[in-house]
Amino acid sequence: MAGKKGHHGGAWKVAYADFTTAMMALFLCLWLTAQDTKIKEAVERAFRNPFSAVTKESVGIIPNKETTATYKAEGEFQSISAVEIETMRRISEELARILQQEDALENTVRLELTREGLRINVFDRSQKPVFEPGTDRFTPYGEWVFSTLAWEIARYTTFKIELEGHTARADPQARETLRQWELSTERANAARRQLVHHGVAPTQVCKVSGYADTMPMPDLPPDSDANRRVTILLKLKETGESLAAAAGTSSSHAARVH
Repeated sequence: MAGKKGHHGGAWKVAYADFTTAMMALFLCLWLTAQDTKIKEAVERAFRNPFSAVTKESVGIIPNKETTATYKAEGEFQSISAVEIETMRRISEELARILQQEDALENTVRLELTREGLRINVFDRSQKPVFEPGTDRFTPYGEWVFSTLAWEIARYTTFKIELEGHTARADPQARETLRQWELSTERANAARRQLVHHGVAPTQVCKVSGYADTMPMPDLPPDSDANRRVTILLKLKETGESLAAAAGTSSSHAARVH
């Protein structure tokens, strides 16, 4: 009789373990139902194909409603390492979080994730100028914007950086006076100095270019003040060689500064 009683003495442990598992499952279900649609979709993707979650679906998730994540040439990311893509995604999320916290940056900085890497456009708008008019000297606001970006970018030393200067299309009679080519290059180089001054490694910068008014934003008229901008490109490694080759054979007037 005693032996029979001892044989069934551990049954409560099994029942308790089942109860604990059921409670945990209930908790997870309640937690999931309380989340927003993005989190639910991310969890669903992770369960459907956990091995591709990092390399495909999670690339470039930018929570800021004012920022834009653009994917060009779908499938181009397939050759990029998962670690590098995950790092790029993390940078975009952290920068987007800064944009959400700093209302002053709302209309000045735009993030764009492309097959070349992460483009950070800094706009020199008339209502919030980043540069003194017609010069490459930063306004106090411009210094703050680039120092804020530099502190975040400096945390990631594996990416090469390209800087591009752009201007808006001016009146034909005034274009020569405004020195569009020189001004766009000088502003890009001023941005380089500011980034390096605030912690970005000088060896990360591989090109500084000025494009004058030849490359307006695709969604804006050529004379819009938002075309006055400096673009910071954090390059994905695998595209570096092909981009360098393309730049070497290009007939553009982009000026290169070492």
